[in-house]
Amino acid sequence: MPALNTGSLNLPDHILDPWLQKVQFGSTVASLSGAIPMKFGTGHAMTFDIGEAEYVGEGANKGPSTVTPTTVTAKPYKFHKTVRMTQEVKWADEDYQLQAIDQILSKIRPSLSRAIDYGVFHGINPTGGAPVAAMTAYLSQTTQQVEVVGTDKPYVALDAADTAVLAASYIPGDVALDPAWASKFSSARATQTEQKLYPNFKLSTEVSELENHRASVSKTVAALGVAATATKVLGFVGDFSTVGWGIQREIGLELIEYGDPDGQGDLKRNNQIAFRAEIVYGWGIADLNAIAAVVDKVAG
Repeated sequence: MPALNTGSLNLPDHILDPWLQKVQFGSTVASLSGAIPMKFGTGHAMTFDIGEAEYVGEGANKGPSTVTPTTVTAKPYKFHKTVRMTQEVKWADEDYQLQAIDQILSKIRPSLSRAIDYGVFHGINPTGGAPVAAMTAYLSQTTQQVEVVGTDKPYVALDAADTAVLAASYIPGDVALDPAWASKFSSARATQTEQKLYPNFKLSTEVSELENHRASVSKTVAALGVAATATKVLGFVGDFSTVGWGIQREIGLELIEYGDPDGQGDLKRNNQIAFRAEIVYGWGIADLNAIAAVVDKVAG
């Protein structure tokens, strides 16, 4: 590999491919809803409800079939992360370069992973937590809300959310949980044996099993400490296959040696260089009724 130069860096596939996978695995949305291929720009996907089949008796005429189309609009949203390092990180030696890139990507990846969650869950900018006007579709807009009662067992709110989603003709097979709500399930034990009631449930974005749901846990669900206004959300329950998302543009890693790219002072003056990674996500939500939000209106 040649020495690092100013401009975009073409990352080797053996670095880029697994790193893109880690971006996805660091997101609750990505864990519960598989990525779909996307082209750059606003796109439209159409789903169809064709109803049920019709019985045709011998010699009888066939009736018309009802087709109800639903259009989902997926819009592009760009996120970036800029990391400053001392000039000493820029080595000519190939091994050191790869190590430097690995180090840079490891710092940038978590925030880019969480970015899609903050957008899909709440339509907010991860930096500052303000609503983004361009993000017109996000899950906390759902009108199906279940309020947590402090004295209830945690599964009571989950059951109520299931009921709401089922009433909207969707199967509530998925749940995204804030750690505060998730910990109540994780710590639940049988009265007689002291054994955990949910031994297969994990407090991580990695999908695990909770009350017959595919579950993923992340602080992005409530956006506590990130959202400018408290969301009061503890979880989203429903059919996450109705959330369509993808990476419209792969990560570009740019080495910046001059100027003030992030408002932190001149790079040359501070003997620094900066690395900037950008990613363009696209997402759309087919039907907000497929998701119910579990909220704690007393909190925050």
